[in-house]
Amino acid sequence: MSSLIVKFFCVWYIFLSTTLFFIYGIDKAQARANGRRIPEKVFHFLSIAGGFPGGLFGRPLFHHKTRKPVFLIILIGSLVLHFAIWAIILIIQP
Repeated sequence: MSSLIVKFFCVWYIFLSTTLFFIYGIDKAQARANGRRIPEKVFHFLSIAGGFPGGLFGRPLFHHKTRKPVFLIILIGSLVLHFAIWAIILIIQP
């Protein structure tokens, strides 16, 4: 695999993880202030797209969405999915 592709995916994961981490914090602040909330589908999309590391750190740190098991299920499912994809890529690579 070329180093350019590896660098791209490193930036991809860092960007999405950072974004999801801060979204957990922003949404928690909005919940406390009775402000406008971020839709749950945004959390799920960013997790599945590769932001799961940020979600796995942000969720417990901000104590946000911890009573909804679907968030943890999607975060862990995303982790497993991405590890499986990378395992397949690395196995079929010559």
